[in-house]
Amino acid sequence: MTKGRVDSALSTAPVVTCMKTLMMVFNFIFWVTGIVILAIGIWTKVDLYKYLELSSIYQPEAPYVLIGVGAVIVLIGSLGCCCTIKGHSFLLHMFAGFLFIIFIVELSAGIAMLIYRGKLVCCGIDNYTDWFNTPYSRAQEEKSVPESCCRVSVRECHHIGLSGGNATVEDIYTQGCHKFVVNFINGNMGPIGGVALGISFFQ
Repeated sequence: MTKGRVDSALSTAPVVTCMKTLMMVFNFIFWVTGIVILAIGIWTKVDLYKYLELSSIYQPEAPYVLIGVGAVIVLIGSLGCCCTIKGHSFLLHMFAGFLFIIFIVELSAGIAMLIYRGKLVCCGIDNYTDWFNTPYSRAQEEKSVPESCCRVSVRECHHIGLSGGNATVEDIYTQGCHKFVVNFINGNMGPIGGVALGISFFQ
């Protein structure tokens, strides 16, 4: 009986060592990712903002978001490394559970994005005319837009010529996606922030 326990311990030790090594590598990569995001946020705030402000799509809150996310990732990565080094089985099982939760949350977020993509009622960046100077539109006989710009009730509206500002413009979404997405984020900042903090906490 004693010999069996010794053999079991010897066979388990390499597995535990391998798992701890993989966990350390994962946490180190996670920690480095946080450092990179944090550095980009600081760099954007200190130096790049003077150039980015010239862009119409620049958001002044972006550097602060990057700094916050980077700091949280660095903190959690450091805690993960400490837990792995100590090697407590309870902490390791808890960390594995967190990884599983992260997988479920990110999978759910991906599915939600695929579902919500069909509800985007926008076209182009600023408006639908952004498509007119693209290779897609130039390949058509007349100025046109892709199917994603068509209203649900209209079939193949992207084949209808839009030059001259005729009535067919009513068949497509004319609002730009940049303004639409910004308004959506501003109107749902609470849920989005809660999900982001939840993911960051579990990571």
